[in-house]
Amino acid sequence: MKRIVILISGRGSNMQTLLDAKLPCEIAAVISNKADAVGLEIAGARGIPTVAISHKDFASREDFDVALAQEIDRYQPDLVVLAGFMRILTANFVNHYAGRLINIHPSILPAFSGVNTHERALQEGVKIHGCTVHFVTAELDHGPIIIQSAVPVLLNDTPATLSARVLREEHRIFPQAVRWICEEQVWLNEQGHVASDRLEQLGSTLTSPGLD
Repeated sequence: MKRIVILISGRGSNMQTLLDAKLPCEIAAVISNKADAVGLEIAGARGIPTVAISHKDFASREDFDVALAQEIDRYQPDLVVLAGFMRILTANFVNHYAGRLINIHPSILPAFSGVNTHERALQEGVKIHGCTVHFVTAELDHGPIIIQSAVPVLLNDTPATLSARVLREEHRIFPQAVRWICEEQVWLNEQGHVASDRLEQLGSTLTSPGLD
């Protein structure tokens, strides 16, 4: 059974979705860069080891990433999952976990990488928005894509309403991506592309606004 370490920075709603999904893996630990992250309490209440390592205790991003990697490696994970971990990771850290580090991002990448994705989507006037689970590479939010989900952008949407609609999709696709990896149905091939032995391409479409 594969071992997973989850990294969070806050409430951990995506982490909680993974815990509720009864995945075929062992959640070895939940680690946060913030000691007051609510997600640590949720994980701890379920008997999962939790650790807080504050990035503020380190002189540089590189020093923090070294300490973080040392803590992660104590649990010998097969997969490291970024579930709302709000830190940009150094290339050395990412390369150390190449092919076994994934992230969920609240946009249809490569559009709207970085932060404030919902505000930017509304400002740009896009009609379809969504979320992406991808392998992490040194280029921010541009790693090989595992799965995406789209939602319509409504005329009266605010960043809050759009975020809530996207979050529901995050909670659907994140456990699926982790399950695929745990069951070795999805992996990175030698060319650095996502490969699979079972992904179905259903051919369905989403048009927003709807056609007459």
